[in-house]
Amino acid sequence: MHSNDDIDADETDFLLPDILDADLYSEQLNQNVEVGIESEETMPLWKAIKAYPMAIFWCLVVSMCVVMEGYDTILIGNFYAYPTFAQKYGTYFPGVGYQLTAAWQAGLGNAAGIGAFFGVLANGYLVNLFGQKPVLIGSLFVLSCFIFMTFFAPNIIVLCVGEVFCGLPWGVFASTAPAYASEVLPRSLRVYLTTYTNMCFIIGQIIAAGILDGLVELNTEWSYRIPFGLQWVWPAFLIPLLYFAPESPWHLVRKGQLEEAEKSLLRLQRKSAGIDVKHTLATIVYTNKLEEELAIGTSYWDCFKSFERRRTLIACFAFAGQVFSGLNFAYNSTYFFQQIGLSTSQTYRLNLGGTAIALLGTLLSWFLLLPYFGRRTIYLWGMATMCVILLLIGILNVRTTSNGVATTQAVLTLVWTFVYQLTVGQLGWALPAEIGSTRLRQRTVCVARNTYYIVSVIAGALEPYFMNPTQWNLKGYTAFVWSGTAMLTFIWAYFKLPETKGRGYEELDILFANDVPARKFETFQVDAYRAEQMEDFDVRPLVTSDKGVRGTRSAIAG
Repeated sequence: MHSNDDIDADETDFLLPDILDADLYSEQLNQNVEVGIESEETMPLWKAIKAYPMAIFWCLVVSMCVVMEGYDTILIGNFYAYPTFAQKYGTYFPGVGYQLTAAWQAGLGNAAGIGAFFGVLANGYLVNLFGQKPVLIGSLFVLSCFIFMTFFAPNIIVLCVGEVFCGLPWGVFASTAPAYASEVLPRSLRVYLTTYTNMCFIIGQIIAAGILDGLVELNTEWSYRIPFGLQWVWPAFLIPLLYFAPESPWHLVRKGQLEEAEKSLLRLQRKSAGIDVKHTLATIVYTNKLEEELAIGTSYWDCFKSFERRRTLIACFAFAGQVFSGLNFAYNSTYFFQQIGLSTSQTYRLNLGGTAIALLGTLLSWFLLLPYFGRRTIYLWGMATMCVILLLIGILNVRTTSNGVATTQAVLTLVWTFVYQLTVGQLGWALPAEIGSTRLRQRTVCVARNTYYIVSVIAGALEPYFMNPTQWNLKGYTAFVWSGTAMLTFIWAYFKLPETKGRGYEELDILFANDVPARKFETFQVDAYRAEQMEDFDVRPLVTSDKGVRGTRSAIAG
């Protein structure tokens, strides 16, 4: 491995048109790529934080768009137990009071997810055409218009349609935020800012929980209109801020706008960091040229070809595992609290406390688990623990006539929430971004996220029937159902979920190409330069000069 000083300055100097027109394996391009890659590989975490403060800032801003989706997921689900909301949009049942029917609970609960499904699909095409910045700003404008439908909804039908339309831009936000972070940050920072999307969901949920708790005693229509109306604050704040955000340099390179890409890179890092953006730009150009030369495609269909199918399925199941772990039942379960006999005020205070616990779990995961334990280990132990917790909740339901038992069930859901955000809640976002190949990573994340939406819609349609007193009325016994799905997910993860921590992209390519079993990923010895391990790959020298050969780069031959 060379240091930056090993290569003469005149060997690495280049003009932007030269690098754009350079052959993929030209000596001039490769020399600059060598310096760029080495600079990123050897950059420790704290140095990266100091060198890229503006990149971190803009990732935080972009991810703030996701706060609105987290806000709404709490809002709609908790409105079912909201007295004034139930009276406005529900039906009166003698002996029970005003309730939304199970069908409408399922419809409202899944409306935004259905819209988000199509928003994610559209985002894959829109970002390729226009870039992430214009798509984000346009989506915020669109959302501002659709909020009018939910705010002024005269009946539950208009409210449901408004939720579907609001889901479209929310899908864009959820799939853009981690992708933007992966493209503007150095490697050592990516895992933290891609999983920050999950924290933004929690921030939105905390805001919603606090607002709901503060307005639950207000016996007018404003008790539910105000929470809807507050959603206008985010576009009003984010649109002018995002106007000044730099576009992803990767998108600009793909469009041939190298000067704009260089300006974008300059805005993302601190001038005093001593990093030559031309080397970073050369690395982006090289990767783009390499991907253009690969036989593998970039469509959604290509995610399901050859061994990419295995990678895509792992990403999908890892994300869907969030739902299978009991998310619709145990996370922010105010409706469950109400059905086991807790008062309205107790219900919403527990909801607020649960959301704060979720935030604590996320922070502890960043500092205590992710740096020291493997992804597979955290996912397996988290899923197993949540399975046991749900089993206990179901067993305790035999004695829910006792107030102490009902309170214990409620506390166990809070423990479940903590474990969820400590483990599976984080990794549901991180694993799809790590599993997919570089060329298909954005598509893989989109497919995985939409798998989550599909499973969430099905679970959201069933959950009201499990819980509603006018339907199956299972109450705490519903935990047995989700304990079963959590156990099945644990079994899948044990046999199919590989360990990705500490593996480079080329190593993962080799492991998947050689069909290495998931349980052997962590201990399997990978030599990226052995011919027998590279038989499915087209291997060429990455950097060749009179100083020597730095290494090789592998790519899927297709």
